[in-house]
Amino acid sequence: MSNPYGLPIIDNCLVCQLRSDRFFCNLPRGSLEAFDRIKHANSYPKGAVLFLEGQKPRGVYMLCAGQVKLSATGRDGRSIILRIAKPGELLGLHATVSNQPYGLTAETLEPSQVNHVGAADFMKFLQEHGDACLRVAEHLSQNYHSACDTLRSLGLFHSISERLASLILQWASEGRVTKDGIQVNCSLTQEEIAQLLGTARESITREVGALRKQGLISWKASVLVIRDKAALESLIGG
Repeated sequence: MSNPYGLPIIDNCLVCQLRSDRFFCNLPRGSLEAFDRIKHANSYPKGAVLFLEGQKPRGVYMLCAGQVKLSATGRDGRSIILRIAKPGELLGLHATVSNQPYGLTAETLEPSQVNHVGAADFMKFLQEHGDACLRVAEHLSQNYHSACDTLRSLGLFHSISERLASLILQWASEGRVTKDGIQVNCSLTQEEIAQLLGTARESITREVGALRKQGLISWKASVLVIRDKAALESLIGG
């Protein structure tokens, strides 16, 4: 069965075929059964907001399918995307555990299935299941290192071309090798890529055009093909 957004319906965590490959989902059976009883499965279209920066925490959101962008807004109203969450991640974790407002806004980049667990239910779940507590601690550690990597990238790569090349190479690790190069499905707009790299959309348009002209990439709609990975690496001293 599929929902209106074309996603397979995953109602039961215990029979999900993807959980063995995912960090938090792969809990011992007893803990997973308890988690399954308190979660509520929902499907969202592209552009749906799961929670807003500054909002009182309503709980955690387990991303089962799709992608979610996590962004912050400055005093001048400009937004920067901190990272793109992938299936298997728990969103809103820090705010729920610390009982502090959400520090980021979470918005779906494509049709997504998300399991929601209310704050009170989630904290009780952690109190009763020590193995889940350990996974949460590890998850928070991963988020911290991801934030450090983002700051390091923005600090080390001074030019927009370096930042863009580094981002495309990150995507390449999850791409599919074809006769034309490494194919990556990218649902980000150029405006969103600019927010991710801390620059203006016009700069991204210019740099993407330069990479195309050099024959390093081709990019049509949401399909990016990396034609010369070595040349991209050379742009960042790789």
